[in-house]
Formats: sequence, C-alpha cells, structure tokens
Amino acid sequence: MTAPWSRSKLSWLLMTTIAMVDASKHKYIMYLTGQHNVVPRPELVADVTHVTLAFMRSDFFNDAGRTEWPLFTTIEEVRPKFAVGTAIQVAIGGWGDTDGFSRAAKTNESRELFARNVKAMLDVTGAEGVDIDWEYPGGNGEDYKQHLNGEKAWEIEAYPKLLAEIRTAIGPSHIISAAVPGLPRDMLAFTHGTIPLIAQSVDFFNIMAYDLMNRRDNVTKHHTGLDLSQRAINAYLERGVPFEKANLGLAFYVKWFKTAADADCHISPIGCRTDLMEDPSTGADLGKAGAFSWHDAIPLELSESFKRAIAEGKYEDGGYYYWDEKERLFWSWDTPTAIQYKLHALVEKSALGGVFAWGLGEDAPKFQHLRAANEVMRGLVSSTSEHVYEERSEL
Repeated sequence: MTAPWSRSKLSWLLMTTIAMVDASKHKYIMYLTGQHNVVPRPELVADVTHVTLAFMRSDFFNDAGRTEWPLFTTIEEVRPKFAVGTAIQVAIGGWGDTDGFSRAAKTNESRELFARNVKAMLDVTGAEGVDIDWEYPGGNGEDYKQHLNGEKAWEIEAYPKLLAEIRTAIGPSHIISAAVPGLPRDMLAFTHGTIPLIAQSVDFFNIMAYDLMNRRDNVTKHHTGLDLSQRAINAYLERGVPFEKANLGLAFYVKWFKTAADADCHISPIGCRTDLMEDPSTGADLGKAGAFSWHDAIPLELSESFKRAIAEGKYEDGGYYYWDEKERLFWSWDTPTAIQYKLHALVEKSALGGVFAWGLGEDAPKFQHLRAANEVMRGLVSSTSEHVYEERSEL
C-alpha cells in the first residue's frame, strides 16, 4: 500500500509547482490507457500539461470500506516519464461503465460516499485530480436499449450534484475534468440549465469530438471531421461552457464501416448508406463497424483494404476518408496534417482552453500524430505568451 501523498514534503512541493503553471498556457492533455500503456521519449511529451490514466472503475467508489484503488499502473511509475509539473489525473468510468455512477448519484448519502472515496483515492495515489468519465448521464449509453432514456432522466439533475459533492470533498486545489459526448443527440445532461452548474465544479470539459460516426448511424460521415467537431464545440459554448474550459478531443485511431451492398457510393462516399450496424432490439454490435489504433496490428481481413485507404485516401469536407469499392468499406481517420489544420481552425481561432487526445500510446510506435500536435501546440503557447506580454507592456 502506498503511503498517503500528504506525508511527503517533496510531493507537496511538486504539487505547489503544478499549481503555479502559467495560466496563459493551453492545456495539452494525453490519456494514457491500459490498452496501450506506451510513453515515448521525454522530448516528445515535454509540452504535455496533463496525463489522464484510464480507467478506474466507477463502482469502486460506492464501497464504504474500500482502501485499495487498483489501476493498470501507478502514479509513481508514470510521473517520471513526463516533465516536472505535469499534472497526473485518474479517469473514473469510461464507455459502458455507468452503473457505479448511477448508484452514486441517487441520494445525498450515496453522493457523499462516492465523493469521500474520490478524496481517499487521491490521498493514497498522489494524483492531482480526477477525470469523470460518466459519458452519457441521462441516457444514450451502451445500454440504451436495455435501459431506456426515460429510466435515466433523473440523472440529468443528479449529475451536477454528484460533481458538486466531489468538488466539496477534494477542495479547490485538485483538478476535476469531465469527459463529455461530441454528438448533440447524446448531450442529454448538458443543457442551458445544467452546464452552468457543472461548470462551477469542473476545471475543464474534454469534448469527445470523435466517434461522431458510430454504429448507430446509417450513412457515412467523418468520425472526427472538422465540421462535426466544430458543431460539437459550438453546442457546448452556446450552452454556457466558458471558452477557457473547453478542450477539443483528437482521435489517434482509425475507424471503418461497412456500406450497404445496394448503395451507390461512387457519386458521394460521404452520406452513403451503410449496412445495419447494430441490433435494433438489443443494440448489440453486428460486426459491420470497428476501430483500431496506430499501435494495433491491423486485422488480417482488413489489411489490404486499409493499404488502399492509406494510399488513395483524401481530405474533403473537413476530414480524411476513403471508400473501398471492392470491400464496401468506408474508412475515416485523421492524418497528422489534418490534426494540425483542426488545431489551428478550432483551438487557435476559437480561443479554446486546450486539446486532449485518446490516447498517447495509441499513436505508438511512430507517434506521428503526437508530433504534429506538438508542433502546433508549441506555437500556440508561444503566441499566447507573446500576446500577454504585449498587453502588459502597453499598461
């Protein structure tokens, strides 16, 4: 068992350093996942401001007597791999992990227990904060066919209350971020009425501007394209998220979808009809869509099609794609250049608070997408610092 973080004077000094990070600096966040626990050499992550370890199960925090907080790694193992001052967070939850949150949000007592356990976990592990990955409060999660949205409508009001309880428990010196859906149809708990309440508790919103096409769709579109990403960002800004608390999500992975046999995608591969991709009764995956990261081995049955996609893919309407006529596969992904264009168009021009990526190890071993993002983010930090200096010089 790791000793509580507060007992170490050196650790206290490190936390003080983190708290004093230049406020003008854009947040540059990398999720480090148990699926791809790979960190490149230090110079490639020197500009990263936050590392979020994904995931710790939400139901851990419903246990009154819990003293251990299992994760795929430890804060002590991760911290030396990044620059001094990089904040380390623990992501709780994730896609499909909703039951623990639902139980926690039910009552004042259950919210208090969950929040106390979050505080206990931070004390034991030494993390600087948490990322609340209750991605679909109010419905539209993985279990939306088993538990209809009407059954979860109460979560819309309970979600900000749970966040407020966590903030009260951990205090102002720790970080709370929230991973939030990128499709307006899924933003059930993120309304004009709830977002101001949520924003009181969280330091920033990680807007998942990816998986914007998924197996619930029936026509092709860019899963992480510029236009849909802009729409996702705008939806949150219009509902009250402060610009400086909005972070754009990047996808360091590839998605594919099977188009319908009788669909003519020659005229327009974007907007082309797909095969039925999920069971209409259960919501189960029918195997007509999938994803893999740059670190993964390409599935053998997809390898020839993906070679063609890489060789012949093109950028159009804000995203990179390829339609393989032979296999009837629609491919959607971001190239390094597409990522750079997106960062300039959205983070810089919209004056957002920062950017995050899912995930760091997913871009191994070449880390080409990370390198591309690094180049832009360094420029944004430099530009912001110069702008602040010029303003102060005129006073």
